[in-house]
This record gives sequence, structure tokens and C-alpha cells, in this order.
Amino acid sequence: MLIRIIYTLLLALASPILLFGLYKSKPNKPKFGKRWKEHFGFTPKLESIERPIWIHAVSVGESIAAIPLIKALKKQKPEQPILVTTTTSTGAEQIAKLGDLVEHRYMPIDFAFAVKGFLKATKPKQMLIIETELWPNTLNAVHKANIPINVVNARLSEKSYNNYAKVQPLFNLLIPCIDKVLCQTQSDAERFERLGVEKNKLFVTGSIKFDIQISEEVKEKGKALRTELGHDRPVWIAASTHKGEDEQVLEAHKQILESQPNALLILVPRHPERFDNVFELCQKQGFDTIRRTSQSMVTESNQVYLGDTMGEMLVLMGAADICFMGGSLVGDKVGGHNIIEPLALSIPVLSGPSYYNFQEIVDTYIEQGFVTIVQKETLETEVLRLLNRQTNTSLSAIKITNSPIQATIYHLIQREQ
Repeated sequence: MLIRIIYTLLLALASPILLFGLYKSKPNKPKFGKRWKEHFGFTPKLESIERPIWIHAVSVGESIAAIPLIKALKKQKPEQPILVTTTTSTGAEQIAKLGDLVEHRYMPIDFAFAVKGFLKATKPKQMLIIETELWPNTLNAVHKANIPINVVNARLSEKSYNNYAKVQPLFNLLIPCIDKVLCQTQSDAERFERLGVEKNKLFVTGSIKFDIQISEEVKEKGKALRTELGHDRPVWIAASTHKGEDEQVLEAHKQILESQPNALLILVPRHPERFDNVFELCQKQGFDTIRRTSQSMVTESNQVYLGDTMGEMLVLMGAADICFMGGSLVGDKVGGHNIIEPLALSIPVLSGPSYYNFQEIVDTYIEQGFVTIVQKETLETEVLRLLNRQTNTSLSAIKITNSPIQATIYHLIQREQ
């Protein structure tokens, strides 16, 4: 109890800074508008009178990961209402694409009064947390309301394990509240067990991001974009780049242009609020740059194509020959992003040395020759190597025999209330 009080006091002191970052206006970032009150538990009631399954996906990445699971749950039980919460407005923007399939509300901040107000308005029957977004007061309030809590697609890198271990007494408060932890890998499960989660709560279901199915519509859009960009020119994509990484990618592209003067880089920053800054960076460094949102005709003189839209990553990847996955050349700040999407599109992948968030997945495909690890100094060399392959054999799209989504659903409905 004392630990929870101390935590709540510290959160109260830190919350103005956290909320300032959340609400700060940034270019290309959707506004919260009057809905900011939902973060404080002033949550509008749901349209359905039936108790919903509540899925929490904090931001864009988790929201995108949750979409296939949501569709699978609705396919299994079309009448079951689903409530999705996000913390960020960019995450909300992704969920809005599901239309009437779900209802969306903003996640209350981790104060008991806010969470209780949310629960009173929504009355969920079950809570699913995508990946590892664990807040002590939220879990405590949900558990006290007798609502099962399941962590889905859970991952815990060694770095995250060490961080949690530093606040082990606080993490110990979370463990009794959680019913199941559905882990991506056996290593994730072992790290959760080392933190004290009981073995009977741990299940390895695989990553639901493996269940990606590329629709024919997306494939056709990718082909159409490639036609627009130019079939005969080499095209590579730097996907989900972070601050400090764009400069490294552009430096590599500058060297690539010396050998391949008609090469085109599709540059896609991870966060929409950086689109304008990255565009200015490209121009400042002398690249002939065109933005996707400009809807202008791409010409042979264009050297960088800035992917400044949300939710189109698969289309952009589908137009490229090679994918460099961002978040992997900025030290240990990020730990990489998921490589499954480009591999599912049969595109070879380059990654920087920091990919601890997807360690086992990346290591598996390194062994199979589908992923190559690069340093800042070797990015240009590896891109050129792949572009200049005599036999440009495409990779076989990833096929998963045992569906992680179906395995996840199986464990969720075993004790569904």
C-alpha cells in the first residue's frame, strides 16, 4: 500500500510534464479537441449495452498490431462489442480506420479516480493489453472490479527486464492483477518468470504481427506506386526512422547516388510530427525531394520520396526493392521495429545493430539470409550489394503454420466471463 501511495505521489508530480508532451501541438499530429477530458475519466458511455471486450493499444504501433486481432475476434463473434483505448491521438487515428467495427475512447491516466470513472462508463468484461503497457493503479482498479486482465503479444527485452527489476517492489503489485501473459517468444516468457510472474500465467503464442496478410488491394497499390516512381530505377525504403537516423540514411543515399545516379530513397519517419523537419533536412542537404502528400508527378530527377502519410507503410514498402528498418541505428534508445512486413512482401531487410525489441525474430531471419545487419558505415555498401545482385531473386513470403492470433484467441476464451 505504501509503495502505491509513493508511486501515485511521484506520478502526480510528473503528470504535468507528461501531459504537456501528450497535448503539445505538433505538425501533422491530430488534435484531441474536447476529448482531452477522457484522459481524466470523463468518458462518454458506449452505444452498446452489452459489456465490451476492452483492448488497450497505447499508440500507433500497438494499434496497427491490434487490428488483425480485432478483426479475428469480430469474425468469431460478430455481435461482441469491442472497445479500443489509445493514449495518443495518432493511435486513435489508426483505430478510426476500423469504422463501426469498434468504439474508441482515450485511456485514462493512471490515477484511481480516472480509471474508476472510465470503468463506470464502459463496464468492460475483459481487458486486453497489447504488448507491455502496465500501469499499477489501472491494473489494481480493473482487478478490483473483477475484470480479467490479459497481456497480449507481450514482449520483454533484456533491457526492459533490467528496468523493471530496478523497481521490483512496484512490479510485484502488478503480478496478482494479471490473469495471463501471452508472450511472443519463449525468451519473453522466461524474463517475465524471472520477474516473478507465475509460470501458470505464462503462455507463448507467438507475435500477432506474424499474422500479417497482405491484401491484393495493398499489393496493387504498391505496384501502382512503383510504376509512378519508375520500374527501371533502383528504389530502397528507410522505414520508421527516428531522429538522428535520417542523417545517416541520407548520407548513405548520397554515396549510393554516386554509383546509381537514378536511385530513389523512400524515406518514412516514424512519427508524423517529424515529417516537416525531415523534409527540410532533405532539402538542406541538397536532395531533390518530393512529398507523397504533394500529389505531384514523380520525375527522374527526384532523389528522395518522403512518405509523409500514416497507415500506408505496406504500400510504400511494396514499391521498394530493399528495406532498411529504422529504430536500429540510434544506439539503444529504440531497439528496432518489426521486420515481418517487408519480409511478407518478399523484400530483403537491412537492420542496424540495435534490434533488441525483436531479437529472436531478427536472429531467425539473419540465419536464413533474409536479414543483414549493418553499421552506419556499411549501410551504403549493403544497399548497393543488394541492388546489384546478379540474380534478384525475391524472397518467399512468410507463411506461419500455427496462427499466433488463433492461439491468442484460444487462450483468451478459455476462461472468458
